[in-house]
Order: sequence, then structure tokens, then C-alpha cells
Amino acid sequence: LAAMEGADPARVSMLCTLHDTQETRITDIPHIAKRYLTAAPNTAVTADQVAACPPAVAEVITAAVAEYEAGETLEAVVARDADKLECLVQAVEYRHLGVDNVQRWIDSSRAALKTASAHRLADAALSGQPLAWLTPPPQK
Repeated sequence: LAAMEGADPARVSMLCTLHDTQETRITDIPHIAKRYLTAAPNTAVTADQVAACPPAVAEVITAAVAEYEAGETLEAVVARDADKLECLVQAVEYRHLGVDNVQRWIDSSRAALKTASAHRLADAALSGQPLAWLTPPPQK
């Protein structure tokens, strides 16, 4: 996705890796629970997580999380799209396996996509067979 959008793949990979690390401290709060709970901001959790790190390490991680949270750079937009595409693909796989209550999940994931490339990949995920990769290619 990063290459398709002209973003720095290494930076996007780093943002993708770090964007959910806060869940090691606060868990992945389900959408419905957010009506009743207020989690600490991801940047605050990250600050706590890196407090004992060497300053150079803490600065790199803190900057990456802040960049993802701000969502203003191309790399942050692509990283967010990658996260939403993963959710969409997971929902499509569940639907393929017979779970019938996933359309809202698919729709919300798709609506969150920003880049043209992410929309193309979503179209491919929605029109293809999600588990086709499990079938070995025909022998020649």
C-alpha cells in the first residue's frame, strides 16, 4: 500500500507496528465499551511506556506515535488505511466462513479509507475469494 501511494514503506511499517502498542497497557477496548469508558490518550500511554528508554529511543517512538495519531503525513494516512484494510479483510473472511453479522464492520472499515489504492484493495478483497490463497496452484 505504501509503495502504491508513493509513501515511505519503512516509515509506514514503523507506524503500523507502533500504533497499537498502547493496548499492552489498556487493552483493545471494544467499540461498545467506549460508550462507558474513557481510555488515556495513546500519546500519554506511549510516554509511560518509553519513560525508562534511552532518550533517543523514546524520541523516535514518541514521534512515530504522535505522527500516526495526528494523521497528517502521507505515511500516517497510509498506515491508518492499512489498519482499516486489515479490519475489512478480517470481516470478509468471517463472512466467507458463515458469520452473517459483519456488514456494518465491512462498511465502517471501508468508509474510513482515504487513499485510492486502499479503495482498490478493498474492492479486490470484497470481490475475491478471501481464502483462495489456501488452495495450491495447479500443477503444470
